[in-house]
Amino acid sequence: MSPLRQRMLDAMELRGYAERTRESYLYWIVELARHTHTSPDQLGAADLENFLLHLRRDRGLSYSTCHQALHALRFFWREVLQRPEGVVSLPYPRVPQRQPELLSRDEARCLIGAAGNPRDRVALMTTYAAGLRVSELCHLRVGDVDSTRMALRIEQGKGARDRYSLLPPALLAALRQYWRDYRPKTWLFPQRHADRPVDTGQAQKWFYAAKRRAGISKRTGIHGLRHAFASHLLEAGVDVRTLQALMGHRTL
Repeated sequence: MSPLRQRMLDAMELRGYAERTRESYLYWIVELARHTHTSPDQLGAADLENFLLHLRRDRGLSYSTCHQALHALRFFWREVLQRPEGVVSLPYPRVPQRQPELLSRDEARCLIGAAGNPRDRVALMTTYAAGLRVSELCHLRVGDVDSTRMALRIEQGKGARDRYSLLPPALLAALRQYWRDYRPKTWLFPQRHADRPVDTGQAQKWFYAAKRRAGISKRTGIHGLRHAFASHLLEAGVDVRTLQALMGHRTL
């Protein structure tokens, strides 16, 4: 491992960045080096701007993806190289504001029912019933299911915050049947060898496979189940402060 790469990893670890953020930021710095055929610490602001133009114009990446790349560049130049002047003038790509296509209650129920097997069905049901991010779903442990308090513990969610969410009786019953069938030990949804949690890409595949079987054409990923959780609770009269706590949002 090169010293520069190690400095990048160390800087992110010291700041408590989530594993997915670390992987994403490192990916964009590696892509920058590949595109320019130059060590990133030898580049200037013009090189960074040309790289962002390449991502948008040549590779056709979305504004949100380019925005993510820009965050990685800013972090690398400011925190690793200690050169804020090299990137501070770069503009943020304009991200079109789109309302998500929300799943109705019937669509959410149909999608979950169309899952390929009991494990996938329970995972999607858990995502919807507790309003989880996909990373939070994948890192659930067996011990996070608190049947006494009828709550689901989410440990170190986004922003390194712990919280509790809902554990409806129907979800608890489904989780208990799932445990009897699959006997997970540590991770609630483990990989094949059971020593690591399932990765987020696999959970996304479970969602898209069920979505296809259910015949749902709305433009949404597994995060749409979290959106549906929030929307359906609001429609049911849950106050926004309670919803904020359940979702794990820092601000209203």
